Amino acid sequence: MYKVFIDGKAGTTGLRIYERLEKRDDVQIVSLSDEERKNVSARKKAINAADVVFLCLPDDAAREAVSLAENPQTVIIDASTAHRTAEGWAYGFPELSPRHRARIVSGKRIANPGCYASGFISLVYPLIAAGIAPKDYPFVCHAVSGYSGAGKKAYAQYGAADRESALDTPRLYGLTLSHKHLPEMVKECALSRNPIFNPYICDYECGMSVSVPLFLSLLGKRVNAENLLEVYRAHYAGSRFISVSQEESGFISANICNGTNRMEILVHGNGEQILLTSRFDNLGKGASGAAIQNMNLALGLDEGKSL
Repeated sequence: MYKVFIDGKAGTTGLRIYERLEKRDDVQIVSLSDEERKNVSARKKAINAADVVFLCLPDDAAREAVSLAENPQTVIIDASTAHRTAEGWAYGFPELSPRHRARIVSGKRIANPGCYASGFISLVYPLIAAGIAPKDYPFVCHAVSGYSGAGKKAYAQYGAADRESALDTPRLYGLTLSHKHLPEMVKECALSRNPIFNPYICDYECGMSVSVPLFLSLLGKRVNAENLLEVYRAHYAGSRFISVSQEESGFISANICNGTNRMEILVHGNGEQILLTSRFDNLGKGASGAAIQNMNLALGLDEGKSL
């Protein structure tokens, strides 16, 4: 029986992790009362008594939690931004490469990827690895997400009876082009140029669609849509949760993978331009599902258990 402590269980990601784990017969969830959750000593005791700790906290609180960990055998999976580019932390996207998977399997400190970053990296990492796109390619990324990605405050805001009319439309944000996911996007893909990233929060609960358009003339190799489909199929061959295809309906809906840990890579375009899209549940493969997959791997379990 593995002891698991979710530090920040009241948040959207923490709740989804709890809902998946509470049904398992190999996990005992360590719980704290409302008062104990604010007590450093109680949290420290829970962290060091656990086999696995999920941090579903703001960045500063996540760093504090890590500083409380003294048991070298405790696996810490941080869902915040705090450690995604930190030395000594495995980046929790096992499908990217054998190296990523090996570091998760052997690691005690695992940084769960950001939701938008998961979509971008799933598309761009294989292009860089195959030498198709140069590291200084001027990538642009457009993405839409349900409001669940913004946490409990967004639920209250979008669910309010007297909410402002602006919430009825998609809302572009990150207007300074310095979104918190950019550092991990650049680092994991080994880019020498920051991409332009345009995220939208929209009036639906869950689901994410991340798109990257390409000019074929600017790539390092001559390719077309069919070539790229094969590149992605080869890169993600054997992956349990990532599939590669084309959408035949003419529309890409962002909520198709909701409630799962699946991610779909879609390739479309023409002889001059390509549109790459990654869609998934922002609270699934973009957060809680990925976290549990990483836990399973770190514990030597079937990576799909409870997913």
